[in-house]
Amino acid sequence: MNSPCKAHEANSVPLSPSRRGFLAAALTGAAITLAPMSFAAAENGSTKTKTITGHLDPGAADFVYLPVEVPAGVNKISVSYTYSKPAVTSGLLSNACDIGVFDEKGTELAGKGFRGWSGGFRTEFFISAAEATPGYLPGPVGKGTWNIALGPYQVAEQGMDYTVNVTLDYGPDGAPFRPQYPAQQIAGRGAGWYRGDAHLHTVYSDGKRTPAEVAAGARAARLDFMISTDHNTPASHGSWGPLAGNDLLILTGEEVTTRNGHYLALGLEPGDWIDWRYRARDKGFEQESQRIHASGGIVVPAHPFCPYVACRWKFGYDDADAVEVWTGPWTADDEYAINSWDSMLAHSVRTGGRWLPAMGNSDAHSVPQVIGFPHNVVNASALSRDALLEGIRNGRSWIAESADISLDFGVASGGSSAGVGERLEAAADARVTVTAKISGVPNGVVRFITDEGQTQQVTLPASGEGTSTWLTTPQLAAYVRAEVRHPMPDGTASNGTAMGTALLLGPMAALTNPIFLGKK
Repeated sequence: MNSPCKAHEANSVPLSPSRRGFLAAALTGAAITLAPMSFAAAENGSTKTKTITGHLDPGAADFVYLPVEVPAGVNKISVSYTYSKPAVTSGLLSNACDIGVFDEKGTELAGKGFRGWSGGFRTEFFISAAEATPGYLPGPVGKGTWNIALGPYQVAEQGMDYTVNVTLDYGPDGAPFRPQYPAQQIAGRGAGWYRGDAHLHTVYSDGKRTPAEVAAGARAARLDFMISTDHNTPASHGSWGPLAGNDLLILTGEEVTTRNGHYLALGLEPGDWIDWRYRARDKGFEQESQRIHASGGIVVPAHPFCPYVACRWKFGYDDADAVEVWTGPWTADDEYAINSWDSMLAHSVRTGGRWLPAMGNSDAHSVPQVIGFPHNVVNASALSRDALLEGIRNGRSWIAESADISLDFGVASGGSSAGVGERLEAAADARVTVTAKISGVPNGVVRFITDEGQTQQVTLPASGEGTSTWLTTPQLAAYVRAEVRHPMPDGTASNGTAMGTALLLGPMAALTNPIFLGKK
């Protein structure tokens, strides 16, 4: 067979016939492993560097592992890498390659060997017992086979040339790193509606804000909670403890970035890591979802219609607990997401199956992206990890563009009433009053949407405050949800029933989960 990987190690290890055979044999599945680079023992205070170079053709495996034999007595490992970026014809993909590392415990899926990942955001990193580059886990550099992991997720038709430099420092370890994890609840905060952004990035992955800046942004947005979701690493978890307080609950999570879509693992136990090295054709997502659920966390596909390579969601929703239908400022992919989600609601009514709640988050990485735009307003029994996740899982939440917007949405029939995420048990022909009270959206349009479609739209005054009501029955509407839209860019009101070449709906200002009507 012809190997798509023509790697070779410089400086000390020649490309031998036996190594060629090793490479060919390794080309099965979604990863390849090269022959190891070996370092000898050395005196304390010394430093040794070696280099690997190689070439990947189009169609290369998802992950390329470069084994490094680390001897005893090493207190620091440092890695840098470069790869070719040839010019390509407009519309074609150029080269893009991620990097990370696994230690002597191995590269097994969901195993114990993970030590860090920076994607394509950094060109170098280091790990020692006392500290590490953001995105990587401090700890001893143990004796054994470490693996530098390359992730060539885009390879141009010219192929990709890469160079990886590995440096080992020899000597005793420094003082061990002590993570400071945040508390999982705030005492004394009982039942209520709590605002929170559950999709945020820091310098520990591909964000440009420090954890301190993210926490300050969450406070500026008047949030009650936030969830840290750096890509593919829990490295930031140990930094949040000093930044939390009685005014801000900080929970830990991860944005799991696979080759067939991204998802949020929310409410992870601090320090837990979720693997991402699988596609929709594999069983990895089911396995990792089970791990997340077993620990009490939830699974939320993120920006499911994002058009970027590897972003569009392909795993289905059987293992999901909610879906992110609104990510950052409102765009066309959010329109696709909400329409798809609404169809899923109707399907759940028809089949009697479970329904999937909606979430909205900022996915903020850096300025000018605004933390808390949008965010979730969750009805929870306490300001705690378990209570908030339960509220999200049960759809007892709505989504707001900012804390300036308030929305009280409910239904009533006779002496019974129900709120967002609940069911109003009423006879098929019972008269049901639907009410939405809104503030903070000047000249906005309030839309009521059911399994039949939009049933009513009312324009708010310039003050942005108003109450909209509608009468229906469970036999007419299996569920009802509310949207509040801003005016169109030209100032005219949105029109949810207009036909034509242009969508006549302004950006979303607020969006609720449904209220179900009638007996289940």
